[in-house]
Amino acid sequence: MTSFLSFSAISAHPPTFSGASFRPRSFSPRLFKSCVKCTYAEAGLSSASWSAPIDIVADVKSERVVVLGGNGFVGSAICKAAISNGIEVVSVSRSGRPNFEDSWLDQVTWVTGDVFYLNWDEVLLGATAVVSTIGGFGNEEQMKRINGEANVTAVNAAKDFGVPKFVLITVHDYNLPPFVLSNGYFTGKRNAEAELLSKYPTSGVVLRPGFIYGKRKVNGIEVPLDLVGEPLDKIYDSAERFIRPLRSLPASDLILAPPVSVDDLALAVINAVKDGDFFGIFTIEQIKEAAAKMRV
Repeated sequence: MTSFLSFSAISAHPPTFSGASFRPRSFSPRLFKSCVKCTYAEAGLSSASWSAPIDIVADVKSERVVVLGGNGFVGSAICKAAISNGIEVVSVSRSGRPNFEDSWLDQVTWVTGDVFYLNWDEVLLGATAVVSTIGGFGNEEQMKRINGEANVTAVNAAKDFGVPKFVLITVHDYNLPPFVLSNGYFTGKRNAEAELLSKYPTSGVVLRPGFIYGKRKVNGIEVPLDLVGEPLDKIYDSAERFIRPLRSLPASDLILAPPVSVDDLALAVINAVKDGDFFGIFTIEQIKEAAAKMRV
């Protein structure tokens, strides 16, 4: 099972109250061009010097992404990738800024808050997309709340505010039998997916990774999940034609599902944010394909 998603953007206490579309396109950042006309009359120059307007073109970021759980393992990778691709980023989590240092951290707006009690009007102002990494484990009710209700709340808030895109990171089902998929963890995630796809039928994105690897920081200590995940990823790639037929067996993907690099997952999210033709449910293989297109 996966344990990679952050639930730092929600509270554990209750409040009082597939298919995918993926068409290639260019990924150059969209920019607004601002034209400023000025004269040099104040400088005492002749009319010939200032009669023609001077156009000054300024590049202004046109994409603003709100990342829920942005200080977690997956969330921080998404924030970093977004900054690298010229996207303005707002992170929302209960603990705010991460407790490690990196140069890109100062370029993110870190908001401390809980999705159930958040002032969405302030957080979503100017947002062109919301990305949710919210999820986690616990008892049945906690998992339904963390994985389901929290994300449903976020989807509805974004839709009501008019945010045009929502990206939700959930989990691969591993070909598990129905009685396993009926627990609070999977039920919550699938409820959130259903809500997203009903509210965003042509712009909602669901990414379903399996095991996610990378360098994960926990309380300032780096946990090198890539030491396990990266070799496994290469093995799966080289043996794919032998493994693929076996993946139809019940629960086989607990062992046979290929892992996904956290950087690849982050690039797939950026692909989804930038590409209006990118929507629907995306499998592990499609996540990797989307990341590869962003690397070109």
